[in-house]
Amino acid sequence: MNLNFEKIMPYVHLFGSGILVTLEVAALAAIGGSILGLAFSLLGRKGSPVRYLVKGIVEFFRGTPLLIQLTFFHLGLPQVTGWIPDVMTSALIVFSINSGAYLSEILRAGIESIDKGQIEAAHALGVKNFDITFSIIIPQALRNVLPAIMNEFITLVKETSVVSVIGLTDIMRREQMIASVTYRYFEPSLIAMMIYLVLNIILSFVGKKLERALKYD
Repeated sequence: MNLNFEKIMPYVHLFGSGILVTLEVAALAAIGGSILGLAFSLLGRKGSPVRYLVKGIVEFFRGTPLLIQLTFFHLGLPQVTGWIPDVMTSALIVFSINSGAYLSEILRAGIESIDKGQIEAAHALGVKNFDITFSIIIPQALRNVLPAIMNEFITLVKETSVVSVIGLTDIMRREQMIASVTYRYFEPSLIAMMIYLVLNIILSFVGKKLERALKYD
């Protein structure tokens, strides 16, 4: 078996900075995606004047590949707008909207799973729509779909690997750099895969802890 990890050991430290970039993109995009997902799920409900615009955005980002979205935004739009964003800005904008589109559908399902009787009772008691939304609907919806939300965050961490195509030095980009210098491909690829695996195992563990903490009879 032609394996030689010693040859890539001088470059393994590069994965450290790659992990930080991956976590930064994933964490900030998760925050942005959560905010957008909640906004999309609320604005996309019946009665909202902008629901068709929201549905169009959600369908576009759910129906097209993330890689094309990223290259279109970072490389295509500057051609017609003249605005050239840095790679981190492009990554955060695209990943936040993409994640928000998927989370909006998850949250919509969670909202629809809530017993309508609770909402009708709140209206009968004179509770304001704002309080009904943020004190009754959203907390229960989040609890109901927490496993699906955590799965989306795990998917987000894995999908950040495409940012290497626009030059962001994440885990995948570091793997490519090490391979190009050492001409070894199996070893750095294996290390990169193990890093992603460990990150997502940790996320899964955290998700299960949160689910148990929020579970009630």
